[in-house]
Amino acid sequence: MAGTEVKVPDIGDFKEVEVIEVLVKPGDAVAKEQSLITLESGKATMEIPSPSEGKVSQIKVKVGDKVSKGSLILMLEGEAPVQTPKAPEASKPTSPAPSAGSDLECDVVVIGAGPGGYSAAFRAADLGMKTVLVERYPVLGGVCLNVGCIPSKALLHTAAIMDGARALASHGISFGEPKVDLAKLRDFKNKVVGKLTGGLASMAKMRKVTVMQGTATFLDKNRVQVDGKTLRFNYAIIAAGSQAAKLPFLPDDPRIVDSTGALELKSLPKKMLVIGGGIIGLEMGTVYSTLGARLDVVEMMDGLMLGADRDLVNVWQKFNAPRFDKVMLKTKTAKVEAAKDGLKVSFEGADPKTYDMILVSVGRVPNGKKIGADKAGVTVDERGFIKTDSQMRTNVANIFAIGDIAGNPMLAHKAVHEGHVAAEAASGMKSHFDARVVPSVAYTDPEIAWVGLTEDEAKKNGTAVGVAKFPWAASGRAIANGRDEGFTKLIFDAETHRVVGGGIVGTGAGDLISELALAVEMGADATDIGKTIHPHPTTSESVGMAAEVFEGVCTDLPPQRKK
Repeated sequence: MAGTEVKVPDIGDFKEVEVIEVLVKPGDAVAKEQSLITLESGKATMEIPSPSEGKVSQIKVKVGDKVSKGSLILMLEGEAPVQTPKAPEASKPTSPAPSAGSDLECDVVVIGAGPGGYSAAFRAADLGMKTVLVERYPVLGGVCLNVGCIPSKALLHTAAIMDGARALASHGISFGEPKVDLAKLRDFKNKVVGKLTGGLASMAKMRKVTVMQGTATFLDKNRVQVDGKTLRFNYAIIAAGSQAAKLPFLPDDPRIVDSTGALELKSLPKKMLVIGGGIIGLEMGTVYSTLGARLDVVEMMDGLMLGADRDLVNVWQKFNAPRFDKVMLKTKTAKVEAAKDGLKVSFEGADPKTYDMILVSVGRVPNGKKIGADKAGVTVDERGFIKTDSQMRTNVANIFAIGDIAGNPMLAHKAVHEGHVAAEAASGMKSHFDARVVPSVAYTDPEIAWVGLTEDEAKKNGTAVGVAKFPWAASGRAIANGRDEGFTKLIFDAETHRVVGGGIVGTGAGDLISELALAVEMGADATDIGKTIHPHPTTSESVGMAAEVFEGVCTDLPPQRKK
């Protein structure tokens, strides 16, 4: 039988698209709709399916070739009996031929490729849905991986090693003052980011997720436009995140940066002002301080890192006092003037000062009003948040919202779980976001981590609780590490003795808080935690010992009266 020419079908406005993978070889039997080649433009990847079953006689393209509509892919000998592809292959999503009025079609489009977005897209693909992932950055990962969580932790790790090396002088080990090569430090940070974003790209390719680079805007409840191209979808998951809040009175000057600008490490200031006493500003302040800057912090409220219990923050503040020349609480920044010799800052209730650099970290604003959600009928509140139900579904049945845009807390780990729920709900599963608690961590030095009900909240609300603390000054591992300034605190329901919250301040607190989150989720009580054998010597022992303190049975502290 004469061979059939298989050509590239209508792929919309895409032209001269590169072949990045040839999925079959001569002699292969293929089924109808089985993927033949994978294409990648600057903004999308897509697979070209076979129009019919048959046997491949000749391959007319190779990896690296550029193809457009009508380009010959291969020759197919038709009507040959073929085996149906294995189930995993058959379930892999492909990009169907676009219908009239659209350039691409899919089962689900995910807008935003941060941790919540890529998790939603990958879960949807794993469930057999044809998935498109739209991301404004050239690489996947969103703010978190590119200019947020990950690069900041890379720099904080470097700062911690530098501070640790200095502290060794008291152990009899002395080093000279470090020489800072900003170019190499930036390169290290960028390599960390590149390793993770590259891994995401590979996983997207493995799952046959179509990736489009650009900014998505809704046209209606079944279509979005991505930089001039129209994408039709059955379901949409909005994971468009948030952006740094701005202060309108600040001048446009390169010495005034937000967290993204601070991560660029363009220079090392001698004197730096952090506007905003939240976690992000204090984390980046830690980095710049270790690299040599003197810090001032100005905060409108009456404390730093609000949300965490004051006793936790007090430990951090005492330990870090040498970093700061001045901490100005209940103080507003009134005016900033950019001059050649520095940034002259006026405060309400404090003397004016001049700085080499200002880091603005006054919170984040959700991007709900930047995606044309109203055209799809999605309700966005005045702050930019999109309200959802427990399945992460908006007021429009086929559109979901997750992550920062779906409400506080704005945390990547919350977004990941919400993304899984949204993808599963879109596929028809009865999944719901029903987490009891979401842990929070300040990756400062020492770290502060907390979860569930805080002691300050309990006092404010009049909730009857019991509180137990285990000081790290009694922890063998913390003492051996030379870092015994912290403590572990558990908060229990006064009647049932079930743990309802807790907090930890100390090195590695963020790695320890997961046990408390699990304990709350599982309804564990003080006995459950205290009777769980923790390895010795570790700082994780402090969790079990705090539970023993609550029950009055701890033998690592002076004797107590049993409750």
